[in-house]
Amino acid sequence: MEQYELVVLYHPDLEIDLDKAEAKIKGLVKDAGGSIEGTDNWGKKKLAYKIASYEYAVYVFYALQMPTSGVKQLNNALNITDEVIRFLISRPDLKAIAKAEAMKISRDKRVALADENDDKKYLNDKKGEPK
Repeated sequence: MEQYELVVLYHPDLEIDLDKAEAKIKGLVKDAGGSIEGTDNWGKKKLAYKIASYEYAVYVFYALQMPTSGVKQLNNALNITDEVIRFLISRPDLKAIAKAEAMKISRDKRVALADENDDKKYLNDKKGEPK
C-alpha cells in the first residue's frame, strides 16, 4: 500500500450537504482497494478561474492508503462523478515532510532557548536596578 493525497473540488452547491458526496468518494476509494487515513475540509473558496461556469468550489483534502493499481481505477471513477468539478491525486514527498518536521522541532527549540535567555537577561537587569 502506498500513500497518496487526493484534493477534490466539489460543486459549490454541495457546501451544505457534503456528506453524501464524501460518502461516494469513500466508496470509490474502498472499491479501488484503498482506505482514507485523514480528511481535511478547506471549505468553499473562490477559484482562480472559472471551471465549467463555476466561480467557487468546496475544497476537500484526503490522505489515502492505496495500492498503485487502484489509482487508475479511482481516477477513472472520479472523471465521471457529477459532484466533482476537478481533482488531483498525487504522492506526498515524504523526505520533504520529514525535513520540514525536523526544521520545525529545531526552530521550536531555538525559540524556547532564546526566550529562556531573554528571561535570564531580564532578571539579571532587574537585580542591578536601584530601588
